[in-house]
Amino acid sequence: MIVEVFKTNVQKEADKNYIITVIQTHFPNYKINFDLEDCDKILRVEGVNLKPKSIIDYVNRLGYICIKLE
Repeated sequence: MIVEVFKTNVQKEADKNYIITVIQTHFPNYKINFDLEDCDKILRVEGVNLKPKSIIDYVNRLGYICIKLE
């Protein structure tokens, strides 16, 4: 199991839910959650054969900033 953490600019609960739905449509086996309380609006994704670039691309295409944290 791989875990990746991303910094985003997602602010609203509705946006968070929309992004999770979109990512899970393409990657149904990923476990996804947000921490909107964190100053970096953390997106955390867990799964096998995780593709961070694909996650970043999907979030960016939805109009949000998404940067992988090291």
